[in-house]
Amino acid sequence: MPETPAWATVNILGISIAVFFFVIIAEMFWARRRKNGVYEVRDTGTSLLMGAISLATDAAYAGIHLAIILLVYEARLFDIGWTWWALILCFFAEDFVYYWGHRLSHEHRIWWASHVIHHSSQHFNGSTALRQSWTGLLGVGFFLRLPLFFIGFPPAMVIFFIVITAAYQLWVHTEMVRRIGPFEWILNTASHHRVHHASNPCYLDSNHGGFLIIWDRMFGTFAAERDDEPCEYGIVSNVGTFNLFRVALHEWAAIAKDVAGARSVREVIGFVLGPPGWSPDGSRQTSRSIKAKWAQENSTLVPAE
Repeated sequence: MPETPAWATVNILGISIAVFFFVIIAEMFWARRRKNGVYEVRDTGTSLLMGAISLATDAAYAGIHLAIILLVYEARLFDIGWTWWALILCFFAEDFVYYWGHRLSHEHRIWWASHVIHHSSQHFNGSTALRQSWTGLLGVGFFLRLPLFFIGFPPAMVIFFIVITAAYQLWVHTEMVRRIGPFEWILNTASHHRVHHASNPCYLDSNHGGFLIIWDRMFGTFAAERDDEPCEYGIVSNVGTFNLFRVALHEWAAIAKDVAGARSVREVIGFVLGPPGWSPDGSRQTSRSIKAKWAQENSTLVPAE
């Protein structure tokens, strides 16, 4: 395994989170002066506690993940070192994989069950960035990254860019920053991420990018924030509780209930792997059906794809 440069071993995420707490405090003062209700005490507390427990559960999974990564890396196709071109390729490859993992986490219920936690707040602020899943071991993103190790990117290099993307996304959870000019075309920004967290029909399942927004533009999942359509945060059916266990596990419990009542293998597969909201008779709403209905009712407008 190629030697990892010293600069790539710096605890970027830890430093970023520490700095980010000061950003959250500044945002709290900003929100209080504007009296805009961006922060709510119980909601913020829930987000912070969810984040703290998520860090602990992720640490518990780390050994399993690392063992799998090293096993795959042992069978690598190429020996890729820490060269400038490898760093560029790895950055784009990891961000591309992040996009698809994030997108699939919205499109398939088994992965949405973990990711929905991050979207469960009806507020959008710095603390929302820390509201994370406890069941990350089951996330699809980890498995989609395994080909990067098989190709031959050093594990430390891939992990470095995973951390960079995670640290970068801390700042996009805010309403303080409106738009940042030409960078909106390339980067995932606060404006783009507000759309991602919105439950408005025209915004659903849009802007899945991590560091970059180019993948959404390429694959038809981009939606621009509109001044005439303020973002309404949360999920289509909000949880309505600050109970940590219900926030963390409510979708898993709903899947178990649906599977227990399934009448065929097809229904079991649909309830587990289908889109959130799938039902055998189509009586429930999915993002696709909600957007289609919105488009029909607003036929003069063009819905986000």
